[in-house]
Amino acid sequence: MRKVKVFIVDDHAIMRDGIRALLSVNDDIQVVGEASDGKEAIIKIPELKPDVVIMDIAMPGMDGMEATRQIVKANAKVKVLILTQHDNKDYVLSAIKAGASGFVPKRAVSSELVSAILTVYRGGSALYPSVASALIEDYRHRTELEPYDRLTTREREVLRLIAEGHTSQEIANMLIVSIKTILGHRSKIMEKLDIHNRTDLIKYAMRKGLINIDQ
Repeated sequence: MRKVKVFIVDDHAIMRDGIRALLSVNDDIQVVGEASDGKEAIIKIPELKPDVVIMDIAMPGMDGMEATRQIVKANAKVKVLILTQHDNKDYVLSAIKAGASGFVPKRAVSSELVSAILTVYRGGSALYPSVASALIEDYRHRTELEPYDRLTTREREVLRLIAEGHTSQEIANMLIVSIKTILGHRSKIMEKLDIHNRTDLIKYAMRKGLINIDQ
């Protein structure tokens, strides 16, 4: 395998020197350049043609997120690996949206950084274990809090029929149950969704794609 060409972007010279020193002992990696901010990186990268860019987030002028967006857009083959002291889920999600292929906190050891570089170079995605765990936990939390997921199958069916314009009596006849049962479902649906009138129920159903707004 030819050496992976790496470009370092960080506003602290001592950090760039440290990363360069760490990577210099690896036979699979060659540091081809560096920049102290996003704008400088955008100018140098097309000429140096690195495979992987190690990008800091918090920098004066153009920050790492904007630089990542522009670099990925202009250089389709370049992979961006975010290396930063901020490893919370909000930074990670922003980095992924910007086009980054990986995210490694600065507290990671050199072997983990090297592994992440090689992973993104080969087309994979690299997430530090603590970052991946935070994203999974956030996803689970969001899923648990999604009001629609609290509805039973029958309640979802009743919601759809309400949104289609059927009266409670018509729904009762269609589902072969008493109107009291339908009114009970309706009450529970409104409670779980925190919606308190028919109009808002219909709007909610439209947003969830339960009914076709073009009908």
